[in-house]
Amino acid sequence: MPERILILTNNIGGLFSFRKEVVKAIVDAGYEVSISKPDDDERVNYFKSIGCQIIDTPFNRRGKNPFADLKLMFTYLGIIRKIKPLAVLTYTIKPNIYGGIACRLASTPQIANVTGLGDAIENGGWLQKLTVFLYKLGVGKASTVFFQNTANLEFCRRHKMVKGPMRLIPGSGVNLQYHHLQDYPDQDQPLIFLFISRLLREKGIDEYLEAAKAIKAKYPSTEFHILGSSEENYEERLMALEKEGVVVYHGQRQDVRPYIGRSCCVVHPSYYPEGMSNVLLESCAAGRPIITTDRPGCGEIVDDGVNGFVVKQRDSFDLEQKIDTFIKLPYENKRQMGLAARKKVEEEFDRNIVVEAYIETINSLKN
Repeated sequence: MPERILILTNNIGGLFSFRKEVVKAIVDAGYEVSISKPDDDERVNYFKSIGCQIIDTPFNRRGKNPFADLKLMFTYLGIIRKIKPLAVLTYTIKPNIYGGIACRLASTPQIANVTGLGDAIENGGWLQKLTVFLYKLGVGKASTVFFQNTANLEFCRRHKMVKGPMRLIPGSGVNLQYHHLQDYPDQDQPLIFLFISRLLREKGIDEYLEAAKAIKAKYPSTEFHILGSSEENYEERLMALEKEGVVVYHGQRQDVRPYIGRSCCVVHPSYYPEGMSNVLLESCAAGRPIITTDRPGCGEIVDDGVNGFVVKQRDSFDLEQKIDTFIKLPYENKRQMGLAARKKVEEEFDRNIVVEAYIETINSLKN
């Protein structure tokens, strides 16, 4: 009878967008795959179509009720004991921590993926101590822990949060066939800059808007587009700026490729604690230069002056200056920056690297 693999996800859409190739490879390797998920999303049909068992496990991924989290841990424990998997794959905070505790109690191997440690790395005090404690409980005895950037890995090593093997992978990687190289916009078209993200302050949306206002005043033909869900009540501000002709807001879109294709440069001035920015990986894969910060999860993807520019965190004036520098580049230089971006992700961030790491780690558990 085939061995079973259990995947604990907090969002089926994220599993589809960034990990479906991993899941498909596990199925193709002869394993039976069960997926525990909290939400309803039509993209679950893909996983059903390739033979995955779906287990509905409702929980509030942003909730902070300790009793609800304790209930989630016992729910995970019940699932693990029922299906008896060879390994449990976890990523994001709640599955990593509460799924990890359940794995300990069930004596089941856990393969965890730390997609970011939040503010714990930068802020000391009780928040850091709590994060370290919870991660020690959750992934401290995992069979393998994947990290998406060196800063997270070194933080965990320094605080002795993980006792088993730790392995660095290139984020979620990027599907280079789906996010294919797109022709660079013609030089007689308007220069379009694009911001793709949830509209959170830490993602740099305020800096982007301030820079857009300044650049539009100097270069009226430029365009500043925005994709993403508004989570901090930016709607009124965006509507006002749209009326002024400063930005174009498209809301949230599942397929970002056409918008990236029309853009000349993708701007991601984030100071959010990223694991590895999928926005930047997908933009580079399409052959678009990037402007982003030199922080974990972003800085690994940009080579300053080669495939984009590095901008200071929380500095709208520096962002304005870097956008201005990009505008003044000759057309062929912009296009070559985009080709350099594609080459970088081909060499360093191909999703197949991540797929192979998972298959190798899972297969090693049978030996």
